[in-house]
Amino acid sequence: MHPAATARIGITAVGSHLPARRLTSQQLQDEVTAGGRLRLPERMFEKATGIVTRHFAADGEYASTLAVGAARRALDARGLDPSDIDLLLYASATRDICEPATAHLVQAELGSRAHALDVSNACNSFLNGIDLARAMILAGRARRALVVTGETPSRAMRRDPGGLADFRDGFAGYTFGDAGAAVVVEAVERGGILDIETETASEHWEAGGIPGGGSRHPRGDEYSYFRGGGKELRGVFEKIGGAILTRVAARTGLGWDDYARVLVHQVTVPYLDRFVELTGVPAEKLVLTVPELGNIASATIGVQLDRIRPELNPGDKVLLIGLGGGVSLMTMVWEAS
Repeated sequence: MHPAATARIGITAVGSHLPARRLTSQQLQDEVTAGGRLRLPERMFEKATGIVTRHFAADGEYASTLAVGAARRALDARGLDPSDIDLLLYASATRDICEPATAHLVQAELGSRAHALDVSNACNSFLNGIDLARAMILAGRARRALVVTGETPSRAMRRDPGGLADFRDGFAGYTFGDAGAAVVVEAVERGGILDIETETASEHWEAGGIPGGGSRHPRGDEYSYFRGGGKELRGVFEKIGGAILTRVAARTGLGWDDYARVLVHQVTVPYLDRFVELTGVPAEKLVLTVPELGNIASATIGVQLDRIRPELNPGDKVLLIGLGGGVSLMTMVWEAS
């Protein structure tokens, strides 16, 4: 057991990694409609989602590959060696394999010897991983954690829909892009993670997901594609999302003006516009990634955090807002140190 050095736990380094392969939405649309399977209006994917481009992992690149790339950047940013980590959490909606935990594949590549395990909760996996790392450090179970995610949801896209019904059922999957992110979590003298809140509506778990790979549907390509209704998920988020933000504001006393930045999971541009409309968050506080990268699942907030980290000063506060299938919402208030 390691005694917790302080009650303040924070994020001390960030890294992200994008695969080199880049496609436009029109290129993806051309692939999906190849051979005359479907007739769609020109630039339909881009116009419906606001996504212009996205990055896809190449053959031989896996979720762990992207996680390792991000992990190395985070460790380098902190001046750490992999041996300096005693807890490694692979927190992602995507795995390399069903068993063992993908955390072991990441660890083997990094060369660390930390306690390693997976955390999975759809697009909230990465935030959940940071929360778990914080809790384990506070409990004295670790001194320094590396939380990583590697997301390759592009491989759950239905590239050859059999018809319009298949296309509609899997359309949400065409928003995806691939990416990796990582953070170092450890004790800090000031700032750190100030507040965490969650809201879960598990009765809506069937609204969207990838059914295959578990005991219900262990085999079969039919269950390996993302399926679900984007409108249903958005309806659930709209119903319960306002309450969680109200609770955070009441408990912390912080309003939008108190945050240097607001990072939110991004599915499409229309989703993000609706979020701004409902919450009143100033648009200039957001970090817009979805037009360039698409929906990169749990890596979304990590990539955004990596992009803004150089501009933050000690004492700057950032609100992180996660949305995930299941359905779950999560907020985290973090102060830069």
